[in-house]
Amino acid sequence: MTRLALHKPGFAIPDRVLRLSEHAITKQIRALRQSLGEQVVLLAHHYQRPEIVALADYRGDSLELSRIAAQEHQAKHIVFCGVRFMAESAAILCQLRRLVMHPDFAAGCPLADMASLGRVEQAWGELAEVCDPSSVMPVTYINSTADIKAFCGQRGGCICTSSNAKAVLSWALEHRAKVFFFPDQHLGRNTANALGIQAKQQILWDPRQPLGGNTKTQIARAKVILWKGHCHVHTFFTPDHVEQARRIHPGCRIVVHPECTEEVVKSADANGSTGFIVRYAQDAPPGSCIVIGTEINLIARLAREHPDKRIYELARSLCPNMYKINLYNLYWTMCELGKVNVITVTDDIKKDARIALARMLEIA
Repeated sequence: MTRLALHKPGFAIPDRVLRLSEHAITKQIRALRQSLGEQVVLLAHHYQRPEIVALADYRGDSLELSRIAAQEHQAKHIVFCGVRFMAESAAILCQLRRLVMHPDFAAGCPLADMASLGRVEQAWGELAEVCDPSSVMPVTYINSTADIKAFCGQRGGCICTSSNAKAVLSWALEHRAKVFFFPDQHLGRNTANALGIQAKQQILWDPRQPLGGNTKTQIARAKVILWKGHCHVHTFFTPDHVEQARRIHPGCRIVVHPECTEEVVKSADANGSTGFIVRYAQDAPPGSCIVIGTEINLIARLAREHPDKRIYELARSLCPNMYKINLYNLYWTMCELGKVNVITVTDDIKKDARIALARMLEIA
């Protein structure tokens, strides 16, 4: 286990903490957690290390944890073990006077960073030269920065997770002729496919090229405009991995995350959010063979929790940013509750982003 973590300047973990064994620090966290009682709620995403998940009050995918943050009324502090955009979403949604802490600010999300506010605003301006911007609904995946969420809220748009992307895109197309979806092209494309939107009505927007690399005719024809972004954890999987899994495990069922490429999703037996994958494994009958294409920490935990089933990874794909949260930075965050690693979102961004997040929760 890596014991070092990057923190807000001035808040390095003391050596006395780093010298503790994992067993000792786990005991310390449990004791601290008990003494704090209802003052704190510990949330953990499904992709977290097993020792972190074991300590959490709640575990779930982005949608589940967003709901918990929005509904939490007792705790004064929320400690979010996940990547940074998740903690930002909790800070946007949680009640006033509640602080959200994130054990390691360096645990970001490369996918979220692929759609910067400057690039998105530039693209929106270019799009406005071709079509009426009031006919375009901005929708961002929750795997995005707070200012992109605010961008959507300002323009009547919405946020989605992989759990509710289909419902949100359906809502968007009921209200406007086009959807501009960012930052994950693959979730957007797989969702559009599931809604029966033709390939010729989907275009890819490359922010490094004029008009995203499209012609005016292509933009006019498009119903879904997909930002050129991807999750490196899920684009690691290939159709060859699927074929190999079927050879090695005859009769297996293959389930993948919709951040995978279109080819992988089409070659799998099922696809869905992290929460969907968890339920898929839980609901499968004893003796089932399931091969899963998502982050390896979740797959390993599902295999441990369901010994009556054969659960395997499609390939080993680790999210290094999720892995940055560890016992040591979690313990130090809880020791200095409300003093270190506090997530701050400016009031103007929070106001507009909350509109888009609340709309998502209402649609979901």
